[in-house]
Amino acid sequence: MHRSDIQIRDPFVLPLPDERRYILYGTTDANPWNAPGTGFDAWVSDDLEEWDGPHPVFRPRSDFWGTHDFWAPEVHAVGDAWYMFATFIAGGRKRGTQILRARSPLGPFEPWSHGPVTPPEWQCLDGTLHVERGTGGRDRPWLVFCHEWVEVHDGEVCALPLRPDLTGAAGDAQILFRASSAPWPRPLPRRDGSGTVDARVTDGPFLHRTADGTLVMLWSSLGDSGYVMGYAVSESGTVAGPWRQHPEPLVATDGGHGMLFRDFAGRLLLTYHSPNTTPHERFRYVEVDESGGGLRRIGDARAD
Repeated sequence: MHRSDIQIRDPFVLPLPDERRYILYGTTDANPWNAPGTGFDAWVSDDLEEWDGPHPVFRPRSDFWGTHDFWAPEVHAVGDAWYMFATFIAGGRKRGTQILRARSPLGPFEPWSHGPVTPPEWQCLDGTLHVERGTGGRDRPWLVFCHEWVEVHDGEVCALPLRPDLTGAAGDAQILFRASSAPWPRPLPRRDGSGTVDARVTDGPFLHRTADGTLVMLWSSLGDSGYVMGYAVSESGTVAGPWRQHPEPLVATDGGHGMLFRDFAGRLLLTYHSPNTTPHERFRYVEVDESGGGLRRIGDARAD
């Protein structure tokens, strides 16, 4: 199947160098907005253009807490297992990030954390794993996620320390920055009925350390031309920041919620979905340059 035939939001590409293949995950329900969640599918490719699938990698059991908004799965290898971070919601529960686990990157994934790891009293989404490398093998995992604008008006990107076994939080969440710290998100009316137009979206964080050691974070919002994606740079080189916003978005028109991965030719690729309208969302990617302490697109996104 060509990638132009795959409806997908929030694409996440996992390269498997030993097998010379890529696995593509994402929001794959046909109606991800208000229908009951079905699960997550994955596709497999050796060239990023033609894909084998869909392969069902997660289907919830009858007692799983989440019922709707099966969004934005991403998969990381930790030790001898694979961990999926994904967003869910249910009646009477706040939206949050659950961690799932499998012995294979193609699943089946099963719940691993004790319910959502994001604060249960917050509306949260799009949790991503970031590991701060420590000395003596004492690495520290963090969940970086969004505290939703629908609840706090000025959407937040937050970080939460995780237990080493990824079963839950190991401390309190801290705010890294708010959407208004960047010049490119467009203000929206608040969801509180006040009519105040100062709300801004945060969406889809993803952290990447460049070849020169700079820690950057992709994140998305709504801009003057629809869905857009920019990035911030950590001035301390750690998740704690402070985070300096790049003044211009990387994807300025109708595309976002991306991540970075390296292909088997050594190129650093930025992937995202575009357009942002269901059911037309498609997986796109473009090469980026990471020199000079930031990110720069090289050429245009691969056309369908």
